[in-house]
Amino acid sequence: MINFLRLCFIASLLMVVNAWAAPIIMPAPPKLSAKAYIMMDADTGNVIVEHNADEQMEPASLTKMMTAYIVSEEIIAGRLTEDSLVKISDNAWRKGGTKSGSSTMFLKPRSEVKVIDLLRGVIIQSGNDASIALAEHIAGGEDAFSDVMNQQAALLGMTNSHFLNATGWPADGHLSTARDMAILARAAIIDHPMHYPIHAEKYFKYNGINQGNRNKLLFEDPTVDGLKTGHTNAAGYCLVASAKRKGMRLITVVLGTRSDKARTQDSQKLLAYGFRNFNTQTLYAKGAQVTQARVWKGQADTVPLTVADNIQVTIPVGSEKNIKAVSKMQYPITAPIQKGQVLGNIVLTLDGKPLGEFGLISAQTVEEGGFFSRMIDAVLLMFDDNPASE
Repeated sequence: MINFLRLCFIASLLMVVNAWAAPIIMPAPPKLSAKAYIMMDADTGNVIVEHNADEQMEPASLTKMMTAYIVSEEIIAGRLTEDSLVKISDNAWRKGGTKSGSSTMFLKPRSEVKVIDLLRGVIIQSGNDASIALAEHIAGGEDAFSDVMNQQAALLGMTNSHFLNATGWPADGHLSTARDMAILARAAIIDHPMHYPIHAEKYFKYNGINQGNRNKLLFEDPTVDGLKTGHTNAAGYCLVASAKRKGMRLITVVLGTRSDKARTQDSQKLLAYGFRNFNTQTLYAKGAQVTQARVWKGQADTVPLTVADNIQVTIPVGSEKNIKAVSKMQYPITAPIQKGQVLGNIVLTLDGKPLGEFGLISAQTVEEGGFFSRMIDAVLLMFDDNPASE
């Protein structure tokens, strides 16, 4: 009997030791040369590292990410198809073609080109002529198209961006931020899976001219599959990159570096730091029971609660045991209850810092109980201690 009690004590002690959350030793983020940068988990939207992420700067050809985004939206809406023909205006050829001295797709004036080819020209070749041609086709001109760009930016939550053209050509007031570019990149990845793979294509040949993707990370890191480079004298060298390793996707944005090599190296440093020290955890799966709640005046006394979507968080490697979840219920929860009805929230913290707050919904319908059960619950409610959370 004594040995049994001793074993129980040791087992209990081990449970306490295992439950104790050891502090996580986290290395400092890398030092970068970029004027502004950010790293975001594409699945959760959580920001891992940032510096001057809300400082408005010239985005240069990163602007074309928005141009491409709108083209994909037009295709989804049915107002365009990939095979729709776009006539290349003299204006698009003059401002963005061979003689412009800017990045170009080498389009011929007054020719007709498929939308999907122009989209590749925008993403892979960073063609100004392709960007202008698409803007003119969709909105009639770059001025009108910039209005569409700004409306779309507002819908995506890009609160510090203002676009004046489809190319990123320098213009007074044409500005964005590292955070907004990360938001746009995440939207492109999630909203347009049919076109996102274009960003990983290393070469595109059109009009007999084969051009390589300007994103050198595509050639150096097989896990990188996007997104866009940008450069002007005022903006410096910029890069939005994304990579996926072991099921985790990260987005990095670096703005205002001094060289092509510097923007590549800064992006590599961020990705290495992020993948080495963080992971994406699914804490609760969509539809799985998270907890249950007391139901009053219903045919059932309790109702299981779940979440509408997977709850994922980005956390330091090994910090899972430090997460605390507190469910906060509405009170009182009375029948009838509909399946999917929000009945409370679950609040997640890591070492006392908030990770997020998510709605808890009823996993099933609970009909109203009979007359006598409702009367009994009405009396019991008068003496209930009204628990706020559990």
